[in-house]
Amino acid sequence: MAPVTHDIRDLTIIGAGPTGMFAQFYAGMRGATAQLVDALPQLGGQLAALYPEKYIFDVAGFSKVLAKDLVSALADQMRQFNQPVHLGQNVTGLEEADGHFVLVTTEGRFPTRAIIIAAGIGAFSPRKLPQPVAAPWYGRGISDLVLQPSEYHGKEVVIIGGGDSAFDWAAQLAGKAKHVHLVHRSDRFRAHHATVEDVHRAVAAGHASMHTWCELADVASDGERLTGIRIRQVKTKEEKALTVDTVLPMLGFVSDMGALSEWGLTIENDEILVNSQMETGRVGVYAAGDVTTYPGKLKLIACGFAEAATAVNQAVHWIYPEKKVTPGHSSNMAIFGQKDD
Repeated sequence: MAPVTHDIRDLTIIGAGPTGMFAQFYAGMRGATAQLVDALPQLGGQLAALYPEKYIFDVAGFSKVLAKDLVSALADQMRQFNQPVHLGQNVTGLEEADGHFVLVTTEGRFPTRAIIIAAGIGAFSPRKLPQPVAAPWYGRGISDLVLQPSEYHGKEVVIIGGGDSAFDWAAQLAGKAKHVHLVHRSDRFRAHHATVEDVHRAVAAGHASMHTWCELADVASDGERLTGIRIRQVKTKEEKALTVDTVLPMLGFVSDMGALSEWGLTIENDEILVNSQMETGRVGVYAAGDVTTYPGKLKLIACGFAEAATAVNQAVHWIYPEKKVTPGHSSNMAIFGQKDD
C-alpha cells in the first residue's frame, strides 16, 4: 500500500509527550494549522509509557497530579482546536519540495511549512527479554507496556527487572494483583530507595515475592497462551516453576535519534543544540523539551511547556511575518470568545 500523503499544515510537531501536546494546543491558540506525529501508540510519551500511575508534584496549578491524568488534561486542552494526531509513526526522513518540508514516516508523508521537534529522549522502545524462548509470547502473556493497570487485578504477575519501572509497577500492583513476583539477576537494584521499601513491605504482607539472582529460563503454555515460567538461579543453575498469568519485562528503554541525526542539526550527546528562540540552526526547524540542550538547560516538564510556547511563537512569526512573536494574553483572545487585543 502506498504511503498516505496528508494535507499541508503550518506546523508538524514530532513527539506526543507533554511538550509536544502543549505545542499542539499553542499552535491552535495562535491560529496555526498543526499536526502531531509520534512513534508510540498512545499520547503522553514517557508519562504514559513509563510511569502513568506516579504522581508529579512540580507542574504549575497542581499540588500533585497522576502522570496519566496530566496526559488526559493536556489531551483535552489541545483537542479543542481539532488538530490531527498521527500515532504509530516512525520518522524516516525530511524532504524539501515547493518551498516547504515533507516529513516522511513509515506510514505516510506530511507536508508542512515548519517543524517543531519535541521528541523527548528520541524514539524509544522497551528492551526485549534476551532469551529467545520469550519472543513468541509477546502479546500472548508477555507485555512490556502497561496501558491498563486494571487488567492485572486478580492475576498472578511476574515483573522482570531491577530498576524504577520494575519496582514502581511491583508496588502499584501488589495488593491488587493476586500475587506479584519480582525477578532480578542480582540483589542490587537501580530503583528509588523508597519504592524498594514499598515492595519489601508488600513481600512482608504476602502480596509479593522477590526472586533475586534469578533469570527467565523457559515458558510454559497451553499451546495458545502463556501459563507459567521457569526461572533459573544464575549462580547455582537451579530452576523453579512459577504459575503465572502474565509477564511484564521492565528492562528499560532503548532510545534512538534515528533520522533526526541526518537533518543537519547540531547534536551533542543525543540532544539538539538550540538558541533562545528554540531554533536548531536549520531554517524552519525548531525544537523544545528534553530533546534540546543550551546553557542552563533544565529537563523539567515546566521548562518544556515554556520552550514549546517559544518554539510555536517563533515558528508562526517565521511562516507569517505579519503575525507578532508575542501573542498577547489568552484572556483577551477572540479565538476563545474574548475581546481581541
